[in-house]
Amino acid sequence: MARAPIYTARAHVDGDRSDGHGRSADGTLEVDLRRPAEMGGEGGGTNPEELFAVGYAACFSNALGVVARRERVDVGRVSVDARVALIPVSGEVRRFEIGVELDVRLPDVADADRAVALVAAAHQVCPYSNATRGNVDVALTANGAPVS
Repeated sequence: MARAPIYTARAHVDGDRSDGHGRSADGTLEVDLRRPAEMGGEGGGTNPEELFAVGYAACFSNALGVVARRERVDVGRVSVDARVALIPVSGEVRRFEIGVELDVRLPDVADADRAVALVAAAHQVCPYSNATRGNVDVALTANGAPVS
């Protein structure tokens, strides 16, 4: 038997990343899509990489909370800085990959090894991490320390 989802997000986009408009089915999210100035666009809107960065950071923060509760650790108010890079594939025209960096701050976890272990465990729980594993390079830090 196929597993039933507990939630399905729905969204619609008219246009594309250069001159589009996106909205969630429930209307709570509405965004103008624009090519960033760094890519020769005029800016003035968001883009898929920014949306992915926000989604991944929020999901990862939640996964960290799940791990912390499971291990009975108070991590404080977690913050995640996400960077999602659009990377040209060498030798191929107009083909790109993405790379992700997540810088996780756990203000109430002073022990560096403990912070690294919690972030590594959250990386196994987070649905975005599971979706990208083996497909996207994801670099993690916990309170500034690299997570392998």
